[in-house]
Amino acid sequence: MRRPRRAGPETAAPAEPPAGVAPDAIMPDAIVPAAAPVPPGAAAGKPRRVAAKAKRSRYTKAEADALFTRLAEALPEPETELAYTNPFTLLVAVVLSAQATDAGVNRATGPLFAVADTPARMLALGEERVRDFIKTIGLFNTKAKNVVLLSKAIVEQHGGEVPRDRASLEALPGVGRKTANVVLNVAFGEPTIAVDTHIFRVGNRLGLAPGRTPDEVEAALMRIVPERYLRGAHHWLILHGRHVCKARRPLCETCVIYDLCKAADRRVLPHATVAP
Repeated sequence: MRRPRRAGPETAAPAEPPAGVAPDAIMPDAIVPAAAPVPPGAAAGKPRRVAAKAKRSRYTKAEADALFTRLAEALPEPETELAYTNPFTLLVAVVLSAQATDAGVNRATGPLFAVADTPARMLALGEERVRDFIKTIGLFNTKAKNVVLLSKAIVEQHGGEVPRDRASLEALPGVGRKTANVVLNVAFGEPTIAVDTHIFRVGNRLGLAPGRTPDEVEAALMRIVPERYLRGAHHWLILHGRHVCKARRPLCETCVIYDLCKAADRRVLPHATVAP
């Protein structure tokens, strides 16, 4: 008789982070590089080796310009797939989207935003009722607590208006750098790039913005993305990673930047002209 398989990390439920900690700060195990093993016989107490410098982009500025020009031509006006009506509902939707799908978030936030589309109304709704609306979303207990806490902070500290600066946004309960970047970009038109699992994967796979952490990938993208494309870069890359450059099997046959791609695992297509 075969023994049942033990649930691995990929099947285990995500751990609930403490209230106030942004779920978007927790990257899935599949894309977080593991710590380097300690060499056998290494003496305890010796100083660590200095971390290696981040790898450079495989693309020149001109090549990156051509790549984003192609993405922009294919989708001239990219938009988030999250449903929202104002900066506050956008902020809540992004907080809820950490380690969840946009489609799943939209199913929950439709009814939620119908009754609470401002910080004051969300605060009045209360944690228990917010939790009832979002219980289909992963980490809903922590997220419900954070949504109410951030609503309270916005009412008490910002006059009921979502702040427009990074420091104030990241000071809100449950808001990390990725969430702040999305709000700054989508709600307020700032040239920011929010690195989620898709952008992290695409940046590394293509060699466009290699990095060991989301912050490193973000910094690399800010260096390589042409200035005129910074406003839309987040959307183009996330949509490309979500719908074309998928994790398990990239859809190279439908990729509009296939001939510009320098991914090491790019599939060879018949009659295709590719970059060197």
